[in-house]
Amino acid sequence: MRAADTASARDAASGGAPLLEVVGLTTTLVATGASVLEDIAFTVEAGETLCVVGESGSGKSMLALAIMGLLPPAIRIRRGEIRVHGEDLARLSPAEWRARRGRDLAMIFQEPMTALNPVMRAGAQVAEVLRKRRGMTDDAARGEALRLFERVGIPNARARLSAYPHELSGGLRQRVMIAIALAAEARLLLADEPTTALDVTIQAQILDLLNDLRRERGLGLMLITHDLGVVAEMADRVLVLYAGRMAELAPVAALFDRPMHPYTRALLASIPTSEGPRTRLVAIDGAVPAVGAMPQGCRFRPRCPHADARCEAVPPLVAHEPRHHAACWATAPEDRAS
Repeated sequence: MRAADTASARDAASGGAPLLEVVGLTTTLVATGASVLEDIAFTVEAGETLCVVGESGSGKSMLALAIMGLLPPAIRIRRGEIRVHGEDLARLSPAEWRARRGRDLAMIFQEPMTALNPVMRAGAQVAEVLRKRRGMTDDAARGEALRLFERVGIPNARARLSAYPHELSGGLRQRVMIAIALAAEARLLLADEPTTALDVTIQAQILDLLNDLRRERGLGLMLITHDLGVVAEMADRVLVLYAGRMAELAPVAALFDRPMHPYTRALLASIPTSEGPRTRLVAIDGAVPAVGAMPQGCRFRPRCPHADARCEAVPPLVAHEPRHHAACWATAPEDRAS
């Protein structure tokens, strides 16, 4: 079955539901019950790029691992739903969830050198997915692996099939990871800071490749990044996380033009600019609180210049305009702030 036919069949089976729908997702530490992620809710549509941003420790990577069913044993899903093509993966057994990885959703990890098998040739790692997920013979899998290497822009692709990961540059290793993610024709890609270890030129090439693949295949892309320049270039919508909670969810233009949450405004203010006189870089005082040591109420309260007595209660996530939500008492409508 062709990729387009496979996609159409899946969409029909899901009744036109979003590729990904996360509803009230809460994860906790098994030992203490302390929350890691709390009441996360968003969707990713076909052909859409959702960027997830926030400082280290905000829960970005943990969110991706939860969606993939790869949470470490010390963390569990306490409640919520993770619907892919309309089916709640959180209700599946580990074996059933494993069967969905690669076939329906795939992940591109931050550091391919630790994600790739160091003792398997690069082509064999792609071919393995093709055999197990698409039932190809060895010869067919090798031929498709070559096609995928060429599609993701690996030069001298036939020779690179036999290369080990350590023989490839960081950019080529990341392209191999993208080829693996595409091998089983997944419609939803989760990319966890896929360009962090790359130089600026290679970073731009990888981002252009992801954009081309999204348009070409109608993929849903959830891109985790700390780089707001990447967000401006890539995103359709942006989810801002802080200390495991949603701070803001908005279309990218609205987020940059009219940020509602003080944390979002602080992140945007910290972007260096090449225009005008040189000024001291703006920094956010303090640090993201550790799991198990969260402040009462709004978790950004100890670092927020606008905090008041209301912030000792958890602010609701409310809509300010279509598709633009923020969780802050200072910007909430008056009838919801009481």
